[in-house]
Amino acid sequence: MFPESDTPMPALFIGHGSPMNAIEDNEFAQGWANVAQSFPRPKAILCISAHWQTVGAQVTAMSQPKTIHDFYGFPQALFAVNYPAPGSPELAQLIQQTVRSTSVESDQQWGLDHGAWSVLCRMFPAADIPVVQLSLDQNKPPEFHYELGKELRALRRRGVLIVGSGNIVHNLRMLRWADEAYEWAVEFDEQIKQAILAGDHDTIINYERLGEMARLAVPTDEHFLPLLYVLACQEHEPVRFFAEKVTLGAISMRSLRVG
Repeated sequence: MFPESDTPMPALFIGHGSPMNAIEDNEFAQGWANVAQSFPRPKAILCISAHWQTVGAQVTAMSQPKTIHDFYGFPQALFAVNYPAPGSPELAQLIQQTVRSTSVESDQQWGLDHGAWSVLCRMFPAADIPVVQLSLDQNKPPEFHYELGKELRALRRRGVLIVGSGNIVHNLRMLRWADEAYEWAVEFDEQIKQAILAGDHDTIINYERLGEMARLAVPTDEHFLPLLYVLACQEHEPVRFFAEKVTLGAISMRSLRVG
C-alpha cells in the first residue's frame, strides 16, 4: 500500500492559528489551499498536531476517525464542520514499525482534532485522503521530538505527506483581537526563520536559549514542537515559506514547505 519511491513527498509545517481559519476566507486558508496544489496527491497524511498530548507516543489506528471540536466560544458554524477523512490502520502500523527509538501505541479513541482538520479541510476539502495523527509525548524534551521526526522522514518516500500543525509564536494570554503584533513576537519569529534558512536546527531545538522573547513566544512548547518534526524530515532540500505573518499580537502564522 505504501511502496517506496525515489521522489519524496514534501513535509509541511502549518501555523494554524484560530480554528476560524477553517471557515473564513482569508490569506492563511488560501495559502494552505495553494500549497496543497503544488505537489502530487499523497497516498496518506501523517499529522502531528499541537492539540494531542499524551504520556507516551500514540498513533490513531481507527478506520474512521471522528472530527473533534476541541474548543469553545466559537460560532455554531465551526462546530458544524465535519471532516470525514478515512483513517489508515496500515499507516499506523507502518509508523510503529518505522519508529525504533520509542514505543508508539495504537489509539482507537482520539480522532482528528482541530489542529489537523481545520488545516486539512482547506488543503484537501474532499476529505478523501487517509489521515492519521501522532501524539506529542508531553514528558519528552524538544530533542526527543526532533529525533523522532528523523525516523519518520522515511515515510516521505512512501507517499506520505507529513504535516506538523502548530505555531512558532503562540501566547494566548497576550492575545490581541487585532491584525498587529508585539515586537518580541516578530523578532522571535524572524530569528527562527533565519535559523531555518541557515539549517541551524540546534538553535531551534534549544530555542529557550534565545532568552526573554523565547519565554514570551513559547510559554508552553506544544505548538512549537510540531515544527521540529518537519525540520527533522529535511533531506538537504530547500525550505520555502508561505502564510508569513504574526497577527493577533502573539500568534505566528508562518508556514513552510520542506522539499
